[in-house]
Amino acid sequence: MGGFPKSRLAGLLAVGLWLAYGGPALSQPADGSATAMAEQAAKLDELFVELKQPGRTDWEKIEDEIGRIWAQSGSPSMDLLLSRGNEALEAEDYATAIEHFSALIDHAPDFAEGWNGRATTYYMIGEYGLSISDVEHVLALNPRHFAALSGLAFMFETMDEPEMALKALHAAHELTPNRTNINEAVTRLERLTGDAEL
Repeated sequence: MGGFPKSRLAGLLAVGLWLAYGGPALSQPADGSATAMAEQAAKLDELFVELKQPGRTDWEKIEDEIGRIWAQSGSPSMDLLLSRGNEALEAEDYATAIEHFSALIDHAPDFAEGWNGRATTYYMIGEYGLSISDVEHVLALNPRHFAALSGLAFMFETMDEPEMALKALHAAHELTPNRTNINEAVTRLERLTGDAEL
């Protein structure tokens, strides 16, 4: 992996697993008031409890609601940058998406979704090293970010790092256990790494 600091990422994945098993959440920026931040954190905790229930068929709806909360920066100008970045990403205008997400990161470095948007864009253009670097920031700010963990796992698998991919998938699976694609990937990688129970 070209000297990428795997030990630091392994630590972040361990934190993700700890949070998945019931550790406290790291709150995202809200509208600046302690009350709003507490309400946001409580709502997220409720949604993650629901998301972890086995057999939930509405897991996508719950994930979407979590994503909507994560996307609230508390600043209209920052929300606009995030929106424009996402629109450019959906339009496959990756250079413009990177510009918007980079501007968002410059103005709000503690807002995980700016880093996640740019990580996703780098991932889409095959810049896995840059993407993984940004995912580090996402997970440091929001260790329960199942989308970032899933993307990280795919990149590690592509880069022939199945053990690291499996750690990321285990963390994602503990957060959202009803996702078929994650479950299938866990099974495949456990067989590949010899971690499957016989």
